[in-house]
Amino acid sequence: MGAVEALYIFDQHNDPILQHTYRSRPLPASILLPLYLAHPVPRPSLIYLPNTQPSTLLFSLLNSQLLFLSPVSTEIEPLLILEFLHRVVDVLEDFLGAPLLASKIENNYDVVAQLLGEMCDAGAVSNTEPNALRDVVEVPGWVGRILGTVSLPGTSLSSSSSSSLSLQHPASITQLPWRRANVRHTSNELYVDLVESLAVTLAPSGRPLSARANGTIALTAKLSGFPDLLLTLSTLSGKLNIERALELPVFHPCVRLARWRERPGELSFVPPDGRFVLAGYEVDLLPFNPGKGPTSTAPNSSNLQLPVNLEVRKSLGPGGADFEVRLLLTNSFPGWATPSALGRTGGLSSRLGTSSPAFGGSSNAPVLEEVVVAIPIPEGVKNLADLRTSRGDAQYSPGDRFVEWRVPTTGGALATTGQGGATLRCSVVGISDDGGEDDGPAFSLEGAGMREEYTAYQSAALTPPKPEKNEQQQQQRDLRRIRQNATLMPSSANVSFAVKGWLASGVKVDSLIINTRASRGLGEGVKPYKGVKYLTVSKGGVEVRC
Repeated sequence: MGAVEALYIFDQHNDPILQHTYRSRPLPASILLPLYLAHPVPRPSLIYLPNTQPSTLLFSLLNSQLLFLSPVSTEIEPLLILEFLHRVVDVLEDFLGAPLLASKIENNYDVVAQLLGEMCDAGAVSNTEPNALRDVVEVPGWVGRILGTVSLPGTSLSSSSSSSLSLQHPASITQLPWRRANVRHTSNELYVDLVESLAVTLAPSGRPLSARANGTIALTAKLSGFPDLLLTLSTLSGKLNIERALELPVFHPCVRLARWRERPGELSFVPPDGRFVLAGYEVDLLPFNPGKGPTSTAPNSSNLQLPVNLEVRKSLGPGGADFEVRLLLTNSFPGWATPSALGRTGGLSSRLGTSSPAFGGSSNAPVLEEVVVAIPIPEGVKNLADLRTSRGDAQYSPGDRFVEWRVPTTGGALATTGQGGATLRCSVVGISDDGGEDDGPAFSLEGAGMREEYTAYQSAALTPPKPEKNEQQQQQRDLRRIRQNATLMPSSANVSFAVKGWLASGVKVDSLIINTRASRGLGEGVKPYKGVKYLTVSKGGVEVRC
């Protein structure tokens, strides 16, 4: 059975800042890093190195410009190492703060060494929950650091004895590995964040080829004692199709899986203290396959509605050197429920960015923002001429070879009528469009072809050209230029946007209830403040092919 052998962390300059060996004699970081960098970008998370001795599987993870490498020389489940790397990043961000920087790791190496030792024991992954690690890992505060540098008499003994007593039997304090013991909060609060990331591919005709939404349910629990919570989810058609709609669900270890199997859509759990990811899921926004059930009410390709619609027209103009991108924005969000309805059904207050009165806003409607269109440009394009837009700003980056068009969503027809549009148009300039191309027949070094071209040249010089022949040559040159410009047209366009207060899948929170009978230490009569927030994000996830 395989195990974690080592963990190497490199900074943004590929300099090693931490090397932690768990077992055996793995390959050193000085050998693994050049082999990793030798692979072209984008590099995969798993690279097989057959030429090393022994042959090694190299797992990698990039986070905040830090590179995490873990070599394994035996057969192992790949997801185990990849999940371990993600847990290491989460734990370090929880203890050192986000974003994770190289300076934070170097200044807190004593804490990092304790965390890595507790999370993996002799290669076996053991404790990866931040709340449980806080009971066994000693984090020195600023008072202890000052007293340690001053070296006052008696301070080191008392601090070490108190820390050893507090860390002596953590298992007897709490029976839940994901929750700290003796949690106390003056203001009890519960916040639920549902975030969906879209991945949509559209054909040139606008027909969806694939449309999926990857969702994450994050919960921030600031409750005293050991609260027992029940979160209920539903879709546009209610709770009947929640199990069919949410594909490949993954849950935090605190979720009781038996309750989900018996009653899909209900999550019963004792939460960790603070913010954590409760569950993740995928939703297919296109029709379900016939084998998934005849009563499915999933949206089909004809009614897949997005707040952004993109159309690309190319090979325009006399020479076919122009292309045009049309963008249509709408504030119509299907399946949107008002925050007041959420408050009546589940006792939840809306936290839709600026929509909740508690957060200083007044509008309850979903908000479309951060609309950015990216158009990749082929390598044969030398430059773009006459780049103009009807709305927003567009810039062409020759180094990255794409056009970035930022479209504002405030004001205009979008604010008054709920729909608005914008247009971008420009002309491509090829490498041979500056007068260096030869529109005549190609020069041949072969004897026969050379004589024929030379004879044609002499006859053309002595005989005046015919008008019909000139027109045919001009038409041929125009057709050849149109064919050349067709290869310089963009093949796709991506659009990024964010919508606060709406989810494309229609998943929503019906209720969030505290089971007072099963809860311990919460206190009588405590009514925590509850809030829910929905966010749909598309970071280049909507691609239109042309």
